Amino acid sequence: MILSMTGFGRAEGVFEGKKISIDIKSLNSKSFDLNIKIPLRYKEKEFEVRKILNDRIIRGKVDCYINIENLEETNDVKINRSLIDSYMNELKNIASDGPDFEYLKMAVRLPDAITSRPDELGEGEWEALAKIVNTAVDKFQDFRKTEGNILHEELERNIKNIDKSLAEVVPYEQVRIDAVKERYMKILKEFENVDETRFYQEMAYFTEKLDIQEEKVRLSQHLKYYSEVMENEDFNGKKLGFISQEIGREINTLGSKANHSEIQKLVVMMKDDLEKIKEQTLNVL
Repeated sequence: MILSMTGFGRAEGVFEGKKISIDIKSLNSKSFDLNIKIPLRYKEKEFEVRKILNDRIIRGKVDCYINIENLEETNDVKINRSLIDSYMNELKNIASDGPDFEYLKMAVRLPDAITSRPDELGEGEWEALAKIVNTAVDKFQDFRKTEGNILHEELERNIKNIDKSLAEVVPYEQVRIDAVKERYMKILKEFENVDETRFYQEMAYFTEKLDIQEEKVRLSQHLKYYSEVMENEDFNGKKLGFISQEIGREINTLGSKANHSEIQKLVVMMKDDLEKIKEQTLNVL
């Protein structure tokens, strides 16, 4: 099953007059790379929130924004007078020619001068927060599935295109060898006392070098394997990336042995489809 690394999910909830909203979004990445912004009130639960996101999102460059808004009027604001005094004294030491009011305006903007954390975070509020986080992840995963279905269709179409191009190579295989034989036979007629046994040995060697049967078989197997992994394995992005590299090796070898303009054209078409596959595979979870 294909899941996209690109995703977005949003969830909201209310707990005891507080509105909690969570946004999660992600882009593709080789590993799990989380950037989280969490209110000071919930800072002590950051590790637990990170674990939920890590366990469920698995991989991607993830941004998570948690916001809290008081819906009711409260007197929760606390002014840290001692900290503000300390800030002001330090500011005066740096620049002693300003009025105290100016220092006060600067001091109240500094970290923790004014807080709105009146009490300890209760278990009920943490449970409410965790539920909203999981709801946001659920919506995020739904987005990933939708994007994954689109990716699946595109990848399957490109795999089929390569398979179709591979089938179109067959009519030109014998034609190119016959053309080489005919060219060499014309050249031989210009010479006398040619060792025909040696000539046919050389032709057999040259024909073997042009043989692309093994490459065709391996390429066909890789294409089939790619489709099977897409259908039957979860979190398969890295594995699909490895298989696409093997597909590329066989296409390149096919091109180096082509020795025919029509086969070269088909190889170029295969490479074009493969580039699309590699680009799309980078976004598969």
